[in-house]
Amino acid sequence: MPRAAKKAATTEFKNFEPYKAKRGEEYMNEKQSEHFKSILQNWKDELMEEVDRTVSHMKDEASNFPDPADRATQEEEFSLELRTRDRERKLIKKIDSMIERINQEDYGFCDACGVDIGIKRLEARPTATLCIDCKTLAEIKERQELG
Repeated sequence: MPRAAKKAATTEFKNFEPYKAKRGEEYMNEKQSEHFKSILQNWKDELMEEVDRTVSHMKDEASNFPDPADRATQEEEFSLELRTRDRERKLIKKIDSMIERINQEDYGFCDACGVDIGIKRLEARPTATLCIDCKTLAEIKERQELG
């Protein structure tokens, strides 16, 4: 599968109608929760379809090439594809945990300080658990520790 197609499959959650909050609307009300739940579920469905495509692709393409270079190329391609699927498997777990947070009415609030993460930030990154300020501080600390 071409690299651009793989990239598009993992960012498919961006094909949604942005939420337009009404003036005075309560943060993370039922409509907003449903909005984000549908974004997360659609993203998860896309990732699961990609997993199915990978399995069928690997079954169809599995060949025992007589040329060692061809075999090595195929093994490297499969290795890269499996590594990508492993990252997506971890992302699916994170998506599931975000859907669970929505069900527990804990979604959209910063884990560090408890303030609203914000609709725009969550639409850009539905798995965000930190507000922009706390995330910025965490990245600064990480850079300082790693040098």
